[in-house]
Amino acid sequence: MELDVILEQQRKFFHSGTTLSVEFRLKMLKRLYSAVKKHEPEIAAALKEDLGKSEYESFMCESGLALSEIGYMIKHIRAYARRKIVYTPISQFASVSYKLPTPYGNVLIMSPWNYPFLLSIEPLCNAIAAGNTAIVKPSAYSPATSHLIEQIISECFQPKYIAVVTGGRKENSELLNKKFDFVFFTGSQNVGREVLRHTAETLTPAVLELGGKSPCIVDHTAKIELAAKRIVFGKYLNCGQTCVAPDYVLCDSAVKDKLVKAIVRQINLQYGSKPLENPDYGHIVNQKHFDRLMSLIDREKVVVGGCGNSKSLQIEPTVMDNVTIDDAVMSEEIFGPILPILTYDKFSDIFKFINGRAKPLALYIFSQDRNRIKSVTQRISYGGGCINDVVVHLATSEMGFGGVGESGMGSYHGRDGFNTFSHTKSILDKKTWIDLPMRYQPYDRVINSKLVHMFLK
Repeated sequence: MELDVILEQQRKFFHSGTTLSVEFRLKMLKRLYSAVKKHEPEIAAALKEDLGKSEYESFMCESGLALSEIGYMIKHIRAYARRKIVYTPISQFASVSYKLPTPYGNVLIMSPWNYPFLLSIEPLCNAIAAGNTAIVKPSAYSPATSHLIEQIISECFQPKYIAVVTGGRKENSELLNKKFDFVFFTGSQNVGREVLRHTAETLTPAVLELGGKSPCIVDHTAKIELAAKRIVFGKYLNCGQTCVAPDYVLCDSAVKDKLVKAIVRQINLQYGSKPLENPDYGHIVNQKHFDRLMSLIDREKVVVGGCGNSKSLQIEPTVMDNVTIDDAVMSEEIFGPILPILTYDKFSDIFKFINGRAKPLALYIFSQDRNRIKSVTQRISYGGGCINDVVVHLATSEMGFGGVGESGMGSYHGRDGFNTFSHTKSILDKKTWIDLPMRYQPYDRVINSKLVHMFLK
């Protein structure tokens, strides 16, 4: 079906008012939940084909989280969609003031390849809950999952309500040249800039979920063995292709050697002595990204790993020690299984180091010093993060997820997701049984002045 036809049908369907009913939204969310449950085996198979993910990881990090978000929204949608009465100043007597969440209309959701199912379905769930129609554009780099998303959505919904557009740059460009009421994009900073340029032309509101070099701070008070265990889990999950993975470790020089040894030990424990033979270890999405990652590895600084297999597109979990800011691996977001270790001598140095660079999507600190933890969370600007853990802060619908500055704008998940896809109208309902005269001309300056001061002070 032609894109212009889909857009016109979706606009007509939205303006029919059908999506405004909370009962309709609930029905659609339940339909989506059932479809995801039904297709769990196919979802795992598609993710295995695109990224080499194991069935366990596919459920833990994609379909399971999608089901959790849909279930959460089903439970809370009535409360989120309800109007909220707010205080009315006496100057507006007699009236009632309230805030009413309303859908934007026709929205565009552009999702990435690294978590292709989750990052398509979660924002779609929020968009449906808020009462919108939507076009979903999954990534061309994860074709098996994109095809399955198209299949699932076509089973659940008519194109006049929810549609999927597949393809690559040509289709992305065509979509961005169309007028939507709202755009939600997850992906790289470079493409995010292009999205924002296009939406600025039509003054279309947009949310950008981007990335960046997310630091992981380890001070001398940290529980080193536990820190290493959790860092290895978060860094090498999905073969390092996670937007909130620890990009680099910034470690107290006094405990650096101990931490490096613990990380190497954990790589062996979690992935085995031959990780490329581990059936649960994924692969890089394509040759282009594989080649880019291999070019970032300085073999003289490799402590463990460093080797890749261009046929299977796999790179060993790699640790690089004695890294400096001038190394190639620190010049861009890594987005792969390479972990650079940098050090500091004074804890106060970390603030200048991190705040002097682009604001990261995530930040992690391993420490037992509550004052240091407090200073990091208050003095450094970043999207979100964990204390004494990594990555898992995004696995809850009770907290919004998003970036700040160069790592993105806006957030979603749970209530934040509902609000992101809604415009909140401010409405004053003025009663007709009384009409105070003081605002009308001709003004009686003596009487009106006293009344105005009484009401507004």
